[in-house]
Amino acid sequence: MKKTPRLIFTLLFMGLFQALSATVVKKVAPACWWAGMKNPELQVLLYGDNIASADVCISSKDIILKEVVKQKNPNYLLLYMDLADAVPQTFDITLKQDKKQIVVPYEIRQRKTKAAEIKGFNSSDVLYLIMPDRFANGNPSNDIVPGMLESAVDRKNPFARHGGDLNGIEKHLDYISNLGVTAIWLNPIQENDMKEGSYHGYAITDYYQVDRRLGSNDEFRILVEKAHAKGLKVVMDMIFNHCGSENYLFKDMPSEDWFNYKGQYTQTSFQTITQSDPYASDYSKKLAIDGWFTEVMPDLNQRNRHVATYLIQSSIWWIEYAGINGIRQDTHPYADFDMMSRWCEAVTLEYPDFNIVGETWLGSNVLVSYWQKNSKLAAPRNSMLRTVMDFPLMTLMNRAFDEETTDWNGGLFLLYEYLSQDIVYASPMDLLIFLDNHDTSRFYRKEDDTRNLNRYRQALTFLLTTRGIPQIYYGTEILMAADKANGDGLLRCDYPGGWQDDSKNYFDAASRTLLQNTAFAYMQKLLQWRKGNEAITKGSLKHIAPNKGIYAYERKFGDKSVVVFLNGNDRKQTIGLAPYREILPRTSATDIISGRKVELGEELDMENRGVLVLEF
Repeated sequence: MKKTPRLIFTLLFMGLFQALSATVVKKVAPACWWAGMKNPELQVLLYGDNIASADVCISSKDIILKEVVKQKNPNYLLLYMDLADAVPQTFDITLKQDKKQIVVPYEIRQRKTKAAEIKGFNSSDVLYLIMPDRFANGNPSNDIVPGMLESAVDRKNPFARHGGDLNGIEKHLDYISNLGVTAIWLNPIQENDMKEGSYHGYAITDYYQVDRRLGSNDEFRILVEKAHAKGLKVVMDMIFNHCGSENYLFKDMPSEDWFNYKGQYTQTSFQTITQSDPYASDYSKKLAIDGWFTEVMPDLNQRNRHVATYLIQSSIWWIEYAGINGIRQDTHPYADFDMMSRWCEAVTLEYPDFNIVGETWLGSNVLVSYWQKNSKLAAPRNSMLRTVMDFPLMTLMNRAFDEETTDWNGGLFLLYEYLSQDIVYASPMDLLIFLDNHDTSRFYRKEDDTRNLNRYRQALTFLLTTRGIPQIYYGTEILMAADKANGDGLLRCDYPGGWQDDSKNYFDAASRTLLQNTAFAYMQKLLQWRKGNEAITKGSLKHIAPNKGIYAYERKFGDKSVVVFLNGNDRKQTIGLAPYREILPRTSATDIISGRKVELGEELDMENRGVLVLEF
């Protein structure tokens, strides 16, 4: 085709604009948005060399440019737009500077049908926690990405990257689904372009980008879709308290008040108890909340309205873009209480059934309860956070199944006593409960496999039949063990079989030991039975104080009833059933573990460390 002078000029002009835009406007965040959101305001952050002096206009006729905010750093512009009347479209953001003109196309997308009706996770679910770098390597070609600061893969180093990725998780969705869990929680997948030790994901350098060593944004969206097709929800880990020191927002700060202590490293005391302490000094509270986790994790200032909006929008963007079902918020009490409350409200406004769980690593149920939505202890403040993590129960479970149980002390009595204090919680059924996670010693121990298998069975039974939302850490089903004293890297070991050159493949039952298959089968039976079991997922809880070391409780919903008996001692026990009649609707039931019929006459015999899960 013969090119006219006008066409040649147009092509050159477009090429000039594209080149200029690529070199001057380095970041546009978020990259797109959607029409029809409940909150019509949109913040667009532009980052580029000396763009603050530019005049800004937009080409859209139904979008209002409300505010153009300049920061102390001339490399930033913050645009606030009103999308109340906007329809899906692509419009131009034009920056005029001297005689130069930069055009940034921006897309407002059409929302998917029923996008606001996303189903969040709840007590009917069991979450399976995965650290993506350590689960399975589905695409070795992304192990090393040129230009990224930490590109090496060293599986012998527990603190280095190992090459696990989203594709590896996708290839094992059948394994996860067949196990019987109903949701997967992924440790952070957003970009962590740090110099070292970034495998865990908690030093984010780009809030809108999946780390390229894990995959792409599209690959994550596809993973979520495939998980949904198999009946699995997806929970995404997020961090609002801090970012990675290689994040462009820190390396070239919009202004020093984007970060606490004016961007100067000041170590936190980790005493987040000061948030609820009525006697805390201002100094102690500020140091705990505004202090930094580490020097390479600068602490974001959520009191800055621009920072708050940036973070809130980033979470909503991922919900809308990928269709995730929940968020686990890291270090929740380390951030500003009021801003985090507004965030929870903002997400709920757009997605009424969506759920967020906050990491509330505190030492007592009273302290944890302060952070749950509608807590009377926090009133008149309200965190608006529906689900909190029950760390005190985790601590007790790691002790209770080791000890001998008396009627008044130790062992299973600790669990009875703790649950009797649930009056401090606004909603006990919305607590996330767990035996371990990526930050704690693994629950299973290898010292005495027979003793620990009984401990494992009792703990799993309790976890999956008591109140709350259970979470299981990947590898628990095959008895992976690790002690935190040996370092966090070993708590996050590779799942054997997730790499092509692994000598053992524990995704395959034929490769597992008899002990591992016994443990796997036990967990699988409980998980598959729990699915849709309303007595467990919705039912009331009534328990009986330990008698001869035996703890019993009933879960009941309508005419459905499940009764659990746990023997907390290393000896056989026989108990009279008269004190238990009010939780035994009939005189016989089926034990779902063994499948046998159990007669409930005058007495009940229990094996040492025995378990009965009776379904009526």
